[in-house]
Amino acid sequence: MSLKICINGYRGRMGQAIAETATEAGHQITGKIDLGDDLKTALAQSDVVIDFSFHNVTRGVFEIAAELGKPIICGTTGHTQEEKAALAEIAKVVPTVWAGNFSIGVNLLCYLTEKAAEILPLSYNAEITEMHHRLKKDAPSGTALMLAESVLGPRDLSYDDIQHGREGVPGERGEREVGMHSLRGGDVVGDHSVIFADIGERIELSHKASSRAIFSRGAVRAAEWTQGKAPGIYSIRDVLGLA
Repeated sequence: MSLKICINGYRGRMGQAIAETATEAGHQITGKIDLGDDLKTALAQSDVVIDFSFHNVTRGVFEIAAELGKPIICGTTGHTQEEKAALAEIAKVVPTVWAGNFSIGVNLLCYLTEKAAEILPLSYNAEITEMHHRLKKDAPSGTALMLAESVLGPRDLSYDDIQHGREGVPGERGEREVGMHSLRGGDVVGDHSVIFADIGERIELSHKASSRAIFSRGAVRAAEWTQGKAPGIYSIRDVLGLA
């Protein structure tokens, strides 16, 4: 089925990649939206909106989509926990797929991380590293936060247990601590690793992206999947059948 797709953040790297992927899949781009453009008019003529923009823009996108009854695909990152809660209330009235990463491989990594966190005791200390290109504005990445959630949930931990980097003399590492480290440089599309380290051994789970096409394919697949779905917040793992 051919869709009419509205892209918010069209001129960005991801917007361009999504437009190319969607067109190749036989869909029509009916909205090429950036700051200052008329999103409501474009979305009224579309079947779905795909948003890869900025965290302070997302609320307006969600409100218009909810008003028009249009499904939402959101890959924008950088929201605070309070912003996420407010957005979830708005988005729950339409089918919404919201994820920090739309790659099949990354979401498999999240699934495997969750299973490892379930099986391994806290003595296997969890550390998360991520690296992106020098132009990325937010840190840690949305994907790193997805991985953190995959560790926190099974271990009954909270965001307060995340340690963002270390300096000075922080003292011995606690078992409940989850290390988070963000690196920036060059043109790196996205590298993510989760390390579970105990005395005598460590387990490392990693994913390296070399093309943004892996993200755009996932976003377009999610847009197709939302058609006919009940209102609610879904993850890309729902789309992939990994939930």
